[in-house]
Amino acid sequence: MPGPPKFNLFFGNMRPLHSTPAQIFNVLRKWGLEYYPIYKLWLFFVSVANILSPEDLALILPDMKHSKKSKAYDLIRRWLGNGLLTSFGTHWQVRRKILTPAFHFSILQDFILTFNESTEELVELLKKEVEKPFVEITPLITQFTLKVIGETAMGVKFDFSTKQAKEYKEAFHKLVSIVLHRIFRPYLAYDIFYVFSPKFYEERKLLKLLHNFTNDIIARRRNEFHQGTVNTQKKKRLAMLDLLLTAQKEEGIIDDEGIREEVDTFVFEGHDTVSAAINFTLMMLANHPEVQEEIVQEMKDVLGDIKKKPVYNDLQELKYMERVIKEVLRLYPSVHYISRELGEDMITTTGYKLKKGTILQLHIYDLHYNPVIYPEPEKFDPDRFLPENCDKRHPYAYIPFSAGPRNCIGQRFAMLELKAVLCGILSNFKLLWIPLRVLLWSKI
Repeated sequence: MPGPPKFNLFFGNMRPLHSTPAQIFNVLRKWGLEYYPIYKLWLFFVSVANILSPEDLALILPDMKHSKKSKAYDLIRRWLGNGLLTSFGTHWQVRRKILTPAFHFSILQDFILTFNESTEELVELLKKEVEKPFVEITPLITQFTLKVIGETAMGVKFDFSTKQAKEYKEAFHKLVSIVLHRIFRPYLAYDIFYVFSPKFYEERKLLKLLHNFTNDIIARRRNEFHQGTVNTQKKKRLAMLDLLLTAQKEEGIIDDEGIREEVDTFVFEGHDTVSAAINFTLMMLANHPEVQEEIVQEMKDVLGDIKKKPVYNDLQELKYMERVIKEVLRLYPSVHYISRELGEDMITTTGYKLKKGTILQLHIYDLHYNPVIYPEPEKFDPDRFLPENCDKRHPYAYIPFSAGPRNCIGQRFAMLELKAVLCGILSNFKLLWIPLRVLLWSKI
């Protein structure tokens, strides 16, 4: 199998990967272009097969035999335990079955009320910022997505003026930074090295704070269940936590630790990823005013009154907006790579034999920039996602939410949240592009 030459027998290809995130990303992109559709890396004594073609992805992602996540996910296991993201086999199947009803359209309809309420709060914050030369929107979007995920996952309305909510938010983002710190320093993936890093001890403190916060929320919600103040039979906004507590009470198929794992997993998966998607969408709309105008016109056509708060059916009818979001997620997928462990021997479409247990790195970003699949891949073109254009592409040519049985369980949730917040922002503001020189001048 082709691949870059090893630096030495012990470190393998580690040397060019011991750098800044941007440089590591560029190196991986260079190798992907040079060795497409597959190449091998050596990290210490572990070989990693890098998969870039939709044809090979179609051999891996739909097959449950290859559904086990690789050891790379151990970097978040102390945080998320054996939740839906990190588990496999029967354990994963049981958890997926418990959580699937949380994303039924009837519950998603109720979640839209939460999206609209949180969007309204975001709009009020933005109104206080509009007189400034430019708005630093990322912190506000990050806070918005955490509020949404707090209410939908935990049933908690975050008040970031309180010490507890502030500490939770800060601890969450610090822990994400530590995970990224380890990802971009592959030697720290090994605990034998990591335990000597100051980050290890910082992680322990942060985990204690985050786990205690989640456990307190679970305890309070359980008390409400016992007191009868949460009625799971009535149609009302139930958090994902309520489904987990019901499964525990009625079927006994999940314990307290399992509930905490799934709540933490949902917050982890649904916060920063959606925040990044919103930020990139706003950036692209500011850079493409004609696209922004077309979305606003579609909102007028669908909603009638552009100030109307959208309901589920309205959001489903925003077809052009959805194409725009899909194109943004092609250009800027929230997750660039996912990893699997091969469950049995496999022969790739180009004839390479991979042995059972091989670590696979699946390249979402490179896939989305493949010029054969997407001509002029760096061009922003929402019409790539017109039905007639989608039908021409390989079914595994676009996977921002992964694909197959282990795809993202919350992808419809995320799409509805994105549409709802865009409706709120675009019905109140016009997004403008800021020349880089102005942005830099303003920062001095």
